[in-house]
Amino acid sequence: MPVINFDYHDLCSMLGEEVPRKTLLERIPMIGADMHDTEGEVDEMSVEFFPDRPDLYSVEGLARGMRAFLDIEPGMTEYDVDDSDIDVFVDDSVKDVRPYFRCAVVLGVEVDDTLLRSIMEMQEKLHITIGRKRSKIAIGIHDLDKVEPPFTYKAIDPHEIKFVPLAKEEEWDLDEILQKHEKGVAYAHLLKGYDKYPIILDAKGNVLSFPPIINGALTTVTTETRNLFIDVTGNDLKTVEGALNIISTAMAERGGRIVSVNMHDDGKEFVSPDLSSSSWKFSKSDCNKFLGIPLSDEDMVHSLNKMGLDALIDDDIVHVEVPSTRMDIMHTVDLYEDVATGYGFERYGQSSHMVTQTAGKLSDVTAFSERLRDVIIGLGFTEVVTLTLSNEKDEFTNAGLPEQDVVTVMNPITEDHTCLRHSLFPSLMRLFRRNKRRDLPQRIFEISDVIVDAVKQRNLCLAEMNSKVSFTEIKSYSESVLREIGVDYELKASEYDVFIDGRGAEVIIDGSSVGYFGEVSPQVVIDFDINHPVMMFELDLQPFIERLGGGLF
Repeated sequence: MPVINFDYHDLCSMLGEEVPRKTLLERIPMIGADMHDTEGEVDEMSVEFFPDRPDLYSVEGLARGMRAFLDIEPGMTEYDVDDSDIDVFVDDSVKDVRPYFRCAVVLGVEVDDTLLRSIMEMQEKLHITIGRKRSKIAIGIHDLDKVEPPFTYKAIDPHEIKFVPLAKEEEWDLDEILQKHEKGVAYAHLLKGYDKYPIILDAKGNVLSFPPIINGALTTVTTETRNLFIDVTGNDLKTVEGALNIISTAMAERGGRIVSVNMHDDGKEFVSPDLSSSSWKFSKSDCNKFLGIPLSDEDMVHSLNKMGLDALIDDDIVHVEVPSTRMDIMHTVDLYEDVATGYGFERYGQSSHMVTQTAGKLSDVTAFSERLRDVIIGLGFTEVVTLTLSNEKDEFTNAGLPEQDVVTVMNPITEDHTCLRHSLFPSLMRLFRRNKRRDLPQRIFEISDVIVDAVKQRNLCLAEMNSKVSFTEIKSYSESVLREIGVDYELKASEYDVFIDGRGAEVIIDGSSVGYFGEVSPQVVIDFDINHPVMMFELDLQPFIERLGGGLF
């Protein structure tokens, strides 16, 4: 989870009042974070935020959030956006590489060492989290006074332009940057396979940025910088816009004035950034039922205000305005969570007012598998979990099973792991081989996924290695499982080489073979380098799951 480092006095200056350290240490975790150990009157503080609140990934965002949460300025913080005559053009050449581009200008920012550190931390935290290590979005923050609008975002040949990248003194073309620059080497894979690379230029052809790799040295932000140009590129428009709004408003928290730019993209003209709020509504009674607490209208509105949201209630309907920085609000349940957080989880106590509901549940596959595990454990078997990777020799030749097409691994690093397993039986045999000198009997089972015809399916396999095994015994185990599942089935003699002749059977459901069991052939036992008899039962569970859902009986 992202860790934010900040100075206590710096935070208080943006809160607008001197909040006691003890209060911050107690209240910040209640908004959704973990405070790192802070002793005595130390000014440097550190907080680790949960990954669902990127708007809090900076001291500026934290200050905004805590002003509302501490009732200093409850409700939504609004920011003015002034118009400008700055134009930004998006060329069609970037549509196949990194199609989305949004910008903003912030004027009058007093950049000092503290803010400079905060900018770099915020940028990096957003890159790693919502940016998915720059694969989803990449952010550039520039000294506006070093360049001249209008700006152009386009894709060019890797050798067409040379410029001095950030923290370097030598000019390189784009291909050289990918090979020589530390950031180029680290993120070159994001542009692999493209003939042209994206670049941001000013009116004179100066390079602002080579996204998502590196900014140009020309626009480096320093303590002399007063006006900022912010760009965000990426493959997801919602994330691009959200990140731009978070950074722009963070700079406004530092006293900057947000100014829009005129975007020209795909034949359309619009302004950026768009800081307009989104409107939501939900049922107050549904929220109270979900949370298990009977909140009054006043308490519910106040709880939402403490989370930086505007709210009013009309009869049973709660109308909420959500700021553009709250990228985490995607469902009414997220608003229920904000109500609970604003109300205070510490106020739930040990009473009956406990959150017991959840929107999730076990899938049918998982529920069925869990119930079946209990049945097989009751038969005296121990569950194991083995690797999904296998090899064709073990899967078919050694196992004595009919050869099938499998999903192979490209450039495998070992002969043992060349494909995805087609059945569970070979995996259990390899486990027996590693434990052949252990005490007998060994009874193991696995309920896990295999890949058949390039489709994942859930299988069960149970096996026993003992000094003596019998068809009657494995038939008893197999039929016990089938009876617990509760479906009609038939048995017929198996012709698979995996079994001793006359001591193997197939399980037939609706005319189709879904499994097999029996005494394993001595040749198969020898091929797996095992020196004790083995019996096994493997079953395709998909037909039962589709028929019965998550239940048994």
